[in-house]
Amino acid sequence: MTIQTRKIEYQHEGVLLEAVLAWDDSTMAARPGVMVSHAWGGRDEFAINKACALADLGYVGFALDLYGKGIIGSGPEENAKLMGQFMEDRSLLQSRMMVALETVRNQPEVDAGRVAAIGFCFGGLCVLDLARSGASLKGVVSFHGLLVPPGNTDGKAIKAKVLVLHGYDDPMATPEQMLALANELTKAEADWQIHAYGGTVHAFTNPKANDPGFGTVYQESADRRSWQSMGNFLEEVLK
Repeated sequence: MTIQTRKIEYQHEGVLLEAVLAWDDSTMAARPGVMVSHAWGGRDEFAINKACALADLGYVGFALDLYGKGIIGSGPEENAKLMGQFMEDRSLLQSRMMVALETVRNQPEVDAGRVAAIGFCFGGLCVLDLARSGASLKGVVSFHGLLVPPGNTDGKAIKAKVLVLHGYDDPMATPEQMLALANELTKAEADWQIHAYGGTVHAFTNPKANDPGFGTVYQESADRRSWQSMGNFLEEVLK
């Protein structure tokens, strides 16, 4: 068994994007695909490593790209600018996520009828928006994602099952926003779960996160527990 990767170029509204596909080459059979939506800095090694970790679990990982081929933020200021264009135009965000979904479904390694998506930080908001838009996929998982509603999906039923893995003390997504999301998902008739981790803030899955003043701190137990919860969820929705 060897985890293989390849880069995949695709386009949206004239922007060239570059994803990374990861799969286990021990079988030629098509397997469920799991999109990985990156944090605010762009499609970095963290996202690619998560795609490879999903391949280790028997899925085909797809580290998608929202910003454009080769575009990676250099720090908080540039990251915020890159993310900001999508926070201001959630329709753009949703349509770019849909193109990523179409692209992963077209890969020969992927069973097009069994696709899910996971996302981290900004990427958590992205996969939630994909579900909110009514996209037909099996499930989405948000890790310490932003929870702000898009404002353009009211009245749409959510088809994907939803799992939200959240630090209860996250200053970027408050308990009030978490409750509002629960009400939003219920109104949209979603099959949803929210797991909140006590004593945990933003970016708890990122070993490099160590800025208590900014509200981003790695938390080993929450990282481990959330990955296990994701594994159980994917096993259920992609069976």
